Amino acid sequence: MADLIVTALTGGESVLDGTGTDTVMERVRQAGLPVRGECGGSMYCGTCHVIVDPAWAGRLTPPGEEETDLLDTLHDRQQTSRLGCQITMTDELHGLRVRLPGTLARPPRQRTSGNPSTISPLSARG
Repeated sequence: MADLIVTALTGGESVLDGTGTDTVMERVRQAGLPVRGECGGSMYCGTCHVIVDPAWAGRLTPPGEEETDLLDTLHDRQQTSRLGCQITMTDELHGLRVRLPGTLARPPRQRTSGNPSTISPLSARG
């Protein structure tokens, strides 16, 4: 079992335990913390954005091109930003520390039609 340590928007920390190989996104959502994960982990929305503690960043598998492209669209991307849906918790990641970015407090993006590629230009990204 690998514990995940999450620093919330308020600065408080939560230690989240889990079993199996769930993702950071799944574990944070199950704990009721404000990570939307609107696309369910398909790397479409970026609403599972987390900021990995710099001490841990080099221990993770580097993001792929698709993840990097999506991270580049986020307003508050940091050097160690990652999509929580792309980090699978394993025993090797016991004690992984992530921080939730400030944009998670923003309302979800508003879609202007049923087409997932059409997003209101005034909507929040992240």
